[in-house]
Amino acid sequence: MTTPTSELGRFAEPSLYILVSLSDGPKHGYAIMTDVEEMTGAPLGPGTLYGALARLERRGLIEALPPDDRRRPYRITGLGATTLSAQLAHLEGFVRTGLTRLGGAAR
Repeated sequence: MTTPTSELGRFAEPSLYILVSLSDGPKHGYAIMTDVEEMTGAPLGPGTLYGALARLERRGLIEALPPDDRRRPYRITGLGATTLSAQLAHLEGFVRTGLTRLGGAAR
């Protein structure tokens, strides 16, 4: 897939959570759900997880690996890592602006 990251649009939280989870190595669905809950404090249901995995795979941001026993692991692709980096940089700027404005309003 050669789509520039700017054309991939905005990401819903579950997709970002999954990409962050996979950024440190391949995981199967249950491991992703556990990791996301540890990161966010909120569970990610199986319907949300597998719907997001299918969308991310269609966009070329993750890929399914051969099954390991009855579990199917996924890994982030190069495009997925580049896209995640761009999305996190955008969010970082947004958060910085929000905190600055909030700090200015609190004075």
